[in-house]
Amino acid sequence: MADGGHSGRLSDQIRVLQGKKVAILTYGCTFNQGDTRILERMLADLGCTLVSRPDQADAVVVNTCTVVAGTERRMLRVLRDLREQDLFVMGCMAYVQREKILSVCNPVFLPPPSGAGTCCGSSVRSGETGIVQLGSGCAGFCTYCITRLARGPLTSYPGYQILEELNAAVRSGTAEIRLTAQDCSAWGQDTGESLPALLDRIGEIPGTFRVRVGMMNPATVLPILDPLAESLGNRNIFRFAHIPVQSGSDRILRQMGRRYTTDDVIGIVGALRRRNPDISIATDIIAGFPGEEEDDVMATVDLLGRMLPAKVNITRYSPRPSTPAAMLKAPADRIKKDRSRLIQRYAEEIYRHLNRPLVGSTHQVLVTERIRPGSVLARTDTYTGIVLNQDLPVGSSLAARITEDRTYFFIGEPSG
Repeated sequence: MADGGHSGRLSDQIRVLQGKKVAILTYGCTFNQGDTRILERMLADLGCTLVSRPDQADAVVVNTCTVVAGTERRMLRVLRDLREQDLFVMGCMAYVQREKILSVCNPVFLPPPSGAGTCCGSSVRSGETGIVQLGSGCAGFCTYCITRLARGPLTSYPGYQILEELNAAVRSGTAEIRLTAQDCSAWGQDTGESLPALLDRIGEIPGTFRVRVGMMNPATVLPILDPLAESLGNRNIFRFAHIPVQSGSDRILRQMGRRYTTDDVIGIVGALRRRNPDISIATDIIAGFPGEEEDDVMATVDLLGRMLPAKVNITRYSPRPSTPAAMLKAPADRIKKDRSRLIQRYAEEIYRHLNRPLVGSTHQVLVTERIRPGSVLARTDTYTGIVLNQDLPVGSSLAARITEDRTYFFIGEPSG
């Protein structure tokens, strides 16, 4: 179909879908999922019926991701397969790789929902995990990142509107609400607000729910470290921090443009744990960045051993178009694979070290989602996931005993 262009308000461009059956395929991060929630709400206002499969739909919207080359290839396959449909495309790939998309299909390009004047994207349904966006864009200039090119500079949404979204989610019965942004700890830098103050306000909201704070760049954590550590202890906030370090080598961090050192990271983790001794830490690592040597890999392993993260997300470096790092020579794919596997083995040793003492312990948990009939996922106050093989309502609070360690989650049973 004819190309609708990338300009114009989203609400104007989707008006042609009024009353139609629409399938939305969403790929990538929690922020993208938040964009989809906003779009779903807008389509519902147009009288559209949301369907799960493209073959059931009058029109298909693909919300794309292009964070690594493998994801880009997958997006192109999906779009090629859907080229005969009434097709609409949004998301990071649509914003920075339009020509690649046009090489396989001819869709209508949709602007991001934030450009449509929509603030936060909860669009919450009862029993579903809520997603609330803090803003769009990023204050950083990482040399490998295409998302910064796609989403632009930091634009923080007003705190009062974020709180309105959170209150709406709580009223709908949502048990877990995820705050998301390209960098949550940067929120408010451009508006004079701050994440710790926002979390303190969230701590005052009545109800049985918990909020998970999304990814926080160490560089933007540093200026707010002490109040952040304090605010993560609020009763409505999971004692959980996702601090993506990307490398344990200061030399590689400089080449990545990350604006912090490994000593900074250790200082951050130490401050968070002094205020919240049981806090759960997650992190991200890029394996095989250009210029990385074996010593840099072992420095990363050493940093993980000092951080003791409960979760490590490992990505093999992938050059992205128009980024400075794409001009540099990266290690061979085989080397990247070997290094990512090495780091994964060390991460799993840390998991075993952290998990083993928890088997047999009892925790107060909140049921946050239904996995399948007769099975639910519950979260401890530190965001530890426990699968309970019982049909319990979302939002239930109960004591649960951990009976089995499955490395990435636990099996448990109600206690008492």
